[in-house]
Amino acid sequence: MTESNFLLERLEKILPIIAANADKAEAERKVPEENIRLLKETGLHRAFLPKAYGGYEISLPDFAECVVALASACGGTAWAYSLLCTHNHQLAMFPKEFQDELWKDNPDTVASSSIAPFSTIEEVEGGIRLSGEMGWSSGCDHADWAIIGCNRYDAEGNKVYSFAVIPREDYTIVDNWFVMGMKGSGSKTLKIENVFVPEHRIQAAQDMMTGKSAGFGLYPDSKIYYTPYRPYFACGFAAISLGVAERMLEAFKERTKNRVRAYTGASVGTATPALMRLAESTHQVLAARALLEKTWEDHKVHGERKEYPTQERLAYWRTNQGYAVKMCIEAVDRLFTAAGGSAWFDGNELQRLFRDSHMTGAHAYTDYDVCAQILGREIMGLDPDPSMV
Repeated sequence: MTESNFLLERLEKILPIIAANADKAEAERKVPEENIRLLKETGLHRAFLPKAYGGYEISLPDFAECVVALASACGGTAWAYSLLCTHNHQLAMFPKEFQDELWKDNPDTVASSSIAPFSTIEEVEGGIRLSGEMGWSSGCDHADWAIIGCNRYDAEGNKVYSFAVIPREDYTIVDNWFVMGMKGSGSKTLKIENVFVPEHRIQAAQDMMTGKSAGFGLYPDSKIYYTPYRPYFACGFAAISLGVAERMLEAFKERTKNRVRAYTGASVGTATPALMRLAESTHQVLAARALLEKTWEDHKVHGERKEYPTQERLAYWRTNQGYAVKMCIEAVDRLFTAAGGSAWFDGNELQRLFRDSHMTGAHAYTDYDVCAQILGREIMGLDPDPSMV
């Protein structure tokens, strides 16, 4: 974090309200309107918006610290809102024609996404026709557009994983977000029926990862657009996991300090097992933070140098975040299992932190079984497995 993370300073002022609304977020199964209003007032959603449209183009470490802080107050809110923010970096890889369409008249425009390519398309003159029921669109209730994953095919018949972006009036939201973790993220399904998407709203994912997208080079003075979109998109998951874990350390300490054992009345907070669990989880969370800070700083340096990362570097960026999430979940689990029966009540913060922590490891990007294979192949000099993206 730099000395002047002005967005974090703004954010910290509203965190008590966000935290107080955590139960409301779970009950409503989406980010409460009050949270969205307060977050919009901080300007956090402009973190990765191009300066040409009134954005801030802040560094990845500074943004990640904002997400960590937000997640310590409400994991579901952090999950949804961080994605609404990071999608702007992805959209800045699209042609200027589309960026003007998005932001010229309203720089506060944000997009949700459903990027797994489960949609169906028909190639037509000037673009595609898109259909599908696209799940996991976090924060969609508060978005103006949606980024949709799809598969096109080149002249040789090779699959080309792509993103098509559609406005809010072109899809309906299916209210089906009934889940155990990250209840407040509102990650609902988008129903799309035969929607036309013009070519200027479509980009190939691989082009966006290799500096070949239509928007690459539009902002030659920028320090953030010379690195691929995916680490920006994914940084939030690890930052949320860290924020939840750091809050778990504090919440466990607060609740254990005066806790006594049933039947005997013995102090739990001064008992050796509780102290040992707290110590080990603290070390694990500190290790996760150190690994993430190193990774995020490396990402920042590459952007400042306009140095495009190698395949090896991208593999480490991806998998470092996955391993940090794994450590954070283990740290949370260790404390939750020692928190006693009262921790399992619906109104207890610890059980929400436990559930939300596990959800941070359930995303395809943070699945460590996948991450380990990616890094293992890279270390051994093997070609990447195309089934693991």
